[in-house]
Amino acid sequence: MRIFTTTVIGLAALACAGAARPPQDDSLEGYRLVWNDEFNTDGLPDPTRWSYDVERNRDGWYNNELQYYAAERPENARVENGHLIIEARREQLGPDQVADAGGQAYTSARLISRGKAEWTYGFYEVKARIPCGRGTWPAIWMLPVADAEWPAGGEIDIMEHVGHARGEVHGTVHTTRYNHTQGTERGGMKRVRDACDAFHRYQVLWTPEGINFGIDDVGYYRFRNDGRDDPATWPFDAPFYMILNIAVGGDWGGVEGVDDRAFPQTMEIDYVRVFQRAPS
Repeated sequence: MRIFTTTVIGLAALACAGAARPPQDDSLEGYRLVWNDEFNTDGLPDPTRWSYDVERNRDGWYNNELQYYAAERPENARVENGHLIIEARREQLGPDQVADAGGQAYTSARLISRGKAEWTYGFYEVKARIPCGRGTWPAIWMLPVADAEWPAGGEIDIMEHVGHARGEVHGTVHTTRYNHTQGTERGGMKRVRDACDAFHRYQVLWTPEGINFGIDDVGYYRFRNDGRDDPATWPFDAPFYMILNIAVGGDWGGVEGVDDRAFPQTMEIDYVRVFQRAPS
């Protein structure tokens, strides 16, 4: 009951984000919990819920990032004391340790729900404490299941943060028309003074009418469906999956360099919860 009550409050707040009134068809009480991970079992992340994205370790990751993403390595991803811990470390793994070593000077983890849990629309809430070391780039985000070339399939960034801008939390969408490579991405930023020291609830309400972003039940940005039936501006009527990761360096995270003295850096996640409208 506590979970549901909290979510109704969050839905109401996000429905009003950036708008004078909520979308007319938002029946807040109509949402129910459809998927969650409370991270209550110590050890590696639950393999029925999460996989490891490692496909670009040899070639290097996007955005000129510097990390190697490890699989099934508790030093980089583990559950302990009721939290998922993703840890970025200053270390280099060689071919004698991992088969796909790419010479990166940092290790981390990138967990994905693809193939295990995917959704179209819904209310998403992730309670997390994020890292703030210079050069870190933690993210809680979503990509489409379909193998569309980025950004044609869309991207929903529930939470992004870069260590050189401590406490500035971003929520963003990317599409063919709106994306960071053109400087046209659509999103908002909210300052969260203690984001690196305390847990906060990062939230998205995704409906056919728009995508609303919030933190702790306070909405701060709304991206509207323009109704033109144009996938260049609204590719968000398809299944997406969840991603949890810490990148290191890169075009945004590393714009002011990487402070090696700050490592290791961790993102702790208390839970991931997904709610959807119950069938009528």
